[in-house]
Amino acid sequence: MALPVALQNLSLPVIGSPMFIASGPALVAAQCKAGIVGSFPALNARPAELLDVWLTDLQAELAAYKAEHPDAKIGPIAVNQIVHQSNDRLAHDVAVCVKHRVPIIISSLRAPPPEMMDAIHGYGGIVLHDVISIRHAQKALEAGVDGLILVAAGAGGHAGPLSPFALVGEVRKFFKGPIALSGAIATGDAILAAQAMGADFAYIGSRWLATKEAHVDDAYRQAIVESTAADVVYTNLFTGVHGNYLKKSIVNAGLDPENLPQADKSKMNFGSGGSGAKAWRDIWGAGQGVGLMDDVPSVAQMVGRLQTEYQAARQRLAL
Repeated sequence: MALPVALQNLSLPVIGSPMFIASGPALVAAQCKAGIVGSFPALNARPAELLDVWLTDLQAELAAYKAEHPDAKIGPIAVNQIVHQSNDRLAHDVAVCVKHRVPIIISSLRAPPPEMMDAIHGYGGIVLHDVISIRHAQKALEAGVDGLILVAAGAGGHAGPLSPFALVGEVRKFFKGPIALSGAIATGDAILAAQAMGADFAYIGSRWLATKEAHVDDAYRQAIVESTAADVVYTNLFTGVHGNYLKKSIVNAGLDPENLPQADKSKMNFGSGGSGAKAWRDIWGAGQGVGLMDDVPSVAQMVGRLQTEYQAARQRLAL
């Protein structure tokens, strides 16, 4: 199956995943200018009115960059929408994305409803849905999504428990469309490995936390650089959904990372008045690939490094 037009002209088969707090206009603009998909959660733009401002400014900045660099590959913008009953901004945020004709919408937690799918497809946009299980993948496809993001074990933030080999392999048995794989992908070698096992794209998050453009505290950046996979804890305590977090930030919050209670899923709240933002500011999400991050480059430098590693891996395997 041919890839959607929005995903055909990238400098590298990479989608920058939308990270709560960290993914702001500066990071997204830098990712797009480097030729990969740049994304952010709609809920990062607070208050809700800021979403329109962000998209207006991003589109203007990328158009100006294209005018100055007509031969450059510029990646598309993607906006993540949390499809959960507690998200009281969903209808508003989707409408803003429709207004701006955002080429890629990334839906999370629940399959998008028909009216959302119709609105996005109405202007030619596509919907990629992130899933952690085979059942979730099948339900999303029944809802009509255009592609799947398979969030495997080791991914930063919300993550699933399955091996990427098992997850990609099973989904490929019934879906031939676009697949992005997430889970501790931090090198060009890993991008090629994702493609080798059947994915079309690598869905990379944590590697961008330790870049100059990420909207995070310097302490967070430094913690990423200093950590290894052993410093990552998998828990559902902070949002009601299982995810990976830096042990150091959990200790700093006065909690014992080895004895965290289970969350009450009925209290999940992704609304505009929810307390989730505070939890995510205090507790730092990160994937198991942090041990591969030893510096704080710019996004352009990081993409260049990934390209070099990716091509070297291809040559090493005589591809």
